[in-house]
Amino acid sequence: MFDLFKRKSPADPAEKKPWAERLKEGLGRSREKLAGALTGAFSRRTLDDETLDQLETALIAADVGMPATQHLLEDLRVRWKRAGGNADPKALVGAALLDLLAPLEKPLVVTGARPFIIMLAGVNGAGKTTSIGKLARHFQEQGLSVLLAAGDTFRAAAREQLVVWGERNDVAVISQDGGDPAAVMFDAIAAAKARGIDVVLADTAGRLPTQLHLMEEIRKVRRVIQKTDSTAPHETLLVLDANTGQNALAQVKAFDDALGLTGLVLTKLDGTAKGGVVAAIAKQHPIPLKYLGIGEGVDDLRPFVAAEFVDALLG
Repeated sequence: MFDLFKRKSPADPAEKKPWAERLKEGLGRSREKLAGALTGAFSRRTLDDETLDQLETALIAADVGMPATQHLLEDLRVRWKRAGGNADPKALVGAALLDLLAPLEKPLVVTGARPFIIMLAGVNGAGKTTSIGKLARHFQEQGLSVLLAAGDTFRAAAREQLVVWGERNDVAVISQDGGDPAAVMFDAIAAAKARGIDVVLADTAGRLPTQLHLMEEIRKVRRVIQKTDSTAPHETLLVLDANTGQNALAQVKAFDDALGLTGLVLTKLDGTAKGGVVAAIAKQHPIPLKYLGIGEGVDDLRPFVAAEFVDALLG
């Protein structure tokens, strides 16, 4: 039997600092890795070999990765030559980084289909279930009704966690103890259609890209969703833990090959010094970065804005 949970949410949390300020604080460790090296590199205000070596070291230390680092250094040379001796080095680095990241800024817009089905995938511990709870609040604030599909049928804690988020947001959760996750999706989408729900957020069990049988299972889940609506899922998001750094690139490639990703959600930026991985993604796998996660609160997931991110990263 499937269970339907729908309970009232508690009072909203106390008012927090503005998002831009929280983002800057969250990226503090990543910014520290860059700040000292950038300051030292440009203390002579010349772009010589020593300066470039210091910049390269700083960018790689912040997990920007070699391809993106080389791209930024070449871009910086061009900008430095064009700007002349009065250039502001920090501003030039910021402009080069913004140009690299700007293509990732493609907001998720719920349009057309009803229900609009968003499938989420990721490795164990990436913050997928928590991100779904935060996304539910995000869509509710847009005046949309939401239903959660607890597709992680193997881990009771995941189902329980999703139910808690459902309670906090006053959102229905469709779940099943054990069994076939594809069946949960089918039932949840049917319930959403019957109830006139705007958005279905479909959770899936965490898995590593190397677990081939589990990657095939998630393909099956996607096929079942498509049977309910040939245009679905309308968004397929991969949730990434920022702490994985360069390993995130392998996850993006594997899940994109399996599912055809339309976007990424990058979580736990407040606990990492590897925020530069966003630049690595932009250079090597430029799949839109739909949301950033800073903190555990229900409103601590926001759309990615490239200029805002660069400002926070460089200080």
